[in-house]
Amino acid sequence: GSTPSTLLQKVSFENSTRSLPPRQSRPAVAADAFCGHDGQVPEGDTVWLAGRRLHAALAGQSLVQGDLRVPRYATRSLAGRQVLEVVSRGKHLLTRLSDAQTLHTHLRMDGAWHLYRRGQRWTGGPAWQVRVVVATTSTQAVGYRLPVVDLVPTSREDTVVGHLGPDLLGPDWDSARALVRLLAEPSRPIGPVLLDQQVMAGLGNLYRTELCFLIGVTPWTPIGEVDDPARIPALAHRLLMANRDRYEHITTGRSGPAHHHWVFERRRCLRCGTAVSTAWQGPPTRQRITYWCPSCQAGPSPPPGQVMPAGRRTSTGAARSRRSPR
Repeated sequence: GSTPSTLLQKVSFENSTRSLPPRQSRPAVAADAFCGHDGQVPEGDTVWLAGRRLHAALAGQSLVQGDLRVPRYATRSLAGRQVLEVVSRGKHLLTRLSDAQTLHTHLRMDGAWHLYRRGQRWTGGPAWQVRVVVATTSTQAVGYRLPVVDLVPTSREDTVVGHLGPDLLGPDWDSARALVRLLAEPSRPIGPVLLDQQVMAGLGNLYRTELCFLIGVTPWTPIGEVDDPARIPALAHRLLMANRDRYEHITTGRSGPAHHHWVFERRRCLRCGTAVSTAWQGPPTRQRITYWCPSCQAGPSPPPGQVMPAGRRTSTGAARSRRSPR
């Protein structure tokens, strides 16, 4: 089996050969074209893919409907404006409009964007969960359960995304700047550091877990004690780039859902077969369940009373967050 030191090359090469067909070979709009409601922190490539699909469906077209179903904007309509582009910034989506305004949305734990042809039945949830509807003459984009809906001047987008660290999938990705932010607090455990969007924008719980495995340390290892820390932003960037066109998040370079991850949501380590351990990590209001292999990953771990064996989960989490169109 591969050792963590060789996984970097394996992941990048094998994943890059398994890309989805070009965008034009798939229908631009289908029921449930994108779903982000999986009860987990979304990954940046999930949001990037949502932005790309929204851009393909809406960019360059005028809106015949633009409802913002949140109290703050209850009387505002976006109808008549043209959509210039839809871009992602970390886990944020920015829909830029012709009147120099930007519709800013965020999925967080429960949000989802769905694309439908005009006249198609909506299937993303009950009507009361709809927060945004933007439609052209042929397409409807429906935002369900979006916890963040803002309208800001395009020139002031920094007020909603300016706090973010380097965007792992952005055109201005800067690994050197990301490394500086990673090492700003050397005693901080690597797990929370990887989830901190002010350090690097785009990582969620799945990639946090798998990155720790790939570099061979537990999520409680102080970031300043990780050997060759420059490999962390490099590997994070390569993983998201390799997966951004997929419906799955593959970190192993292997095909088949049972082999997509090394330890995330697994009972046993895919590499060595050891029982995977789990524990909650982070402050009380931002805790996330994390997974690690006691054999493959060195470093500190929580007290035994806080460690649980990984059990079978009924949802495959992030993999379902980008299921293929029906």
